[in-house]
Amino acid sequence: MAYNHRKAEIEWLNWKEKEEKQMRELGVDEDTIQRLHTYDWQQFNKERQYQQRWRDRPIPFEPQGEQKLYLQTVDTLLDEIDNEQLWEVLKKTDKLTLKMLVMKMQGFSGKEIFCATGVPESAINNRIARLRKKIKNFL
Repeated sequence: MAYNHRKAEIEWLNWKEKEEKQMRELGVDEDTIQRLHTYDWQQFNKERQYQQRWRDRPIPFEPQGEQKLYLQTVDTLLDEIDNEQLWEVLKKTDKLTLKMLVMKMQGFSGKEIFCATGVPESAINNRIARLRKKIKNFL
């Protein structure tokens, strides 16, 4: 779920208002309350920046059931190819690129492939595009 900074800010302001009211009732001077408010605001902003950066990161992808097929199908894909030139091109390709290709063929999204391999989506697309060019040159 995405980080809602406005909601977090409202919650923080409500909490801070209650805390400052309690401090005033206990007789804490205004200068100390203001310094504490400034410090807490800085800490809140640091936490908000952290949450905005890291909360939206993809969760590591763990395929289950039928989705685990891609782990076994790189070799299966190579075994099923009848065209010798195509087989040579794919045999020389690294396993990670073939794994990405098979996952793409099975309908996995770029984000899912990223979560499974750790390779950014742009790099996944570049690898598949380069492989496509190699195949076109040989065929």
